Amino acid sequence: MDLTLIVVLVIALALFFDFTNGFHDTANAMATPIATGAISPKKAVALAAILNLVGAFLSTEVAKTISGGIINEDPTGSSGVAIGPALIFAGLMGAVIWNLLTWLLGLPSSSSHALFGGLVGAAIVGAGFNAVNYGVLLSKVLIPALCAPVIAGVSAYLCTKLAYAITKRSAGSSPKRGGFRYGQIFSSSLVALSHGTNDAQKTMGIITLTLVASGLQDANSPVHLWVVAACAFAIALGTYTGGWRIIETMGSGLTDVKPAQGFAAEMSTASAILTSSHLGFALSTTQVASGSVIGSGLGRKGAEVRWGTAGRIALGWLFTLPAAAVVGGLAAWITKAGTVGFYIVAVLGVAAMLTIWVVSRKQPHDHESAMSDIDNSGAAVNILNKKERRAKAKAEAKAKQEALRAKAERDEAEEEKVENA
Repeated sequence: MDLTLIVVLVIALALFFDFTNGFHDTANAMATPIATGAISPKKAVALAAILNLVGAFLSTEVAKTISGGIINEDPTGSSGVAIGPALIFAGLMGAVIWNLLTWLLGLPSSSSHALFGGLVGAAIVGAGFNAVNYGVLLSKVLIPALCAPVIAGVSAYLCTKLAYAITKRSAGSSPKRGGFRYGQIFSSSLVALSHGTNDAQKTMGIITLTLVASGLQDANSPVHLWVVAACAFAIALGTYTGGWRIIETMGSGLTDVKPAQGFAAEMSTASAILTSSHLGFALSTTQVASGSVIGSGLGRKGAEVRWGTAGRIALGWLFTLPAAAVVGGLAAWITKAGTVGFYIVAVLGVAAMLTIWVVSRKQPHDHESAMSDIDNSGAAVNILNKKERRAKAKAEAKAKQEALRAKAERDEAEEEKVENA
């Protein structure tokens, strides 16, 4: 099969993945300011798309991690990396299918980890375990995946506590926290900008990896400007198109967000992502944002963790990378049959995408189906209002009194036994 055609198909599929990434993730940056009324939905989605576009041009460190770090060089010296464009296509197809399938089923997942899993699975099946640089995978992907959401969550927790302490009302007065509502326009914009600096670069890295593997680009050369521009516009278009799903969840979907809480969460998210992009860490921005939402929720008075929901979300995060690796590996196994295998993967992949789209159109588009991953993460924290906190305190006091009374009755009964003996 013509190498140029394979490269073109890989680039087209990569840009489609970039589009779905924007459709799936970026509009979450504007969820809280819409919910609190700081900005109108139309302006919010348009602003997110523009800033996502700009962010994609600010750095290429993450793209370098993917294009020149995760996959080892070709030991034979015939090409720049150990896998060819056909295997990259297989891994990318696995990532896209898994990403769309989890979206259809409403399972918490990461587009980024689906991409890494699909690529690694295809590389192992197609070229062996030596094709993957596990040191880079561990240091640039896996460790940041575990640490970044925790760091962002702790930061959001502390920032929320600080925000509420600074604006704590005195006796007989109301707290002045209205400024946080408009501050959210800035903080949400920063999240959208940071998303472009990290997520758009992953597709840049995949396209650059394809060009290097096919011999069309030197392994040490920088990411081409046309690659940066294409990925930036693809993810921005996906953001603007997919952002309208979020509008349907506003008012009830985002777990009782208050302006101060939202501002703290968004600033923590943006700080973590921008720092990671500068260091070349390929993060899941959804996981970082989710960690911030949970942390900011815990920072509010009366917060309780729904451990069942939190556990389900964590399992979804952990399951995504190996599951996408299996799908990518299966696609790579079929691709090893040659040109026929490549066509089979392409046809089956397109058929799966169309099937998922048809099924999604038949399902009722209610609140639950429109919930974003960050909305689901927010649901892991239950924030009690004043009435609920008072009722809980009374119930706990009553239970404590009953326990003391029962203990006293038991002690009295023991004493009577001793006296009778």
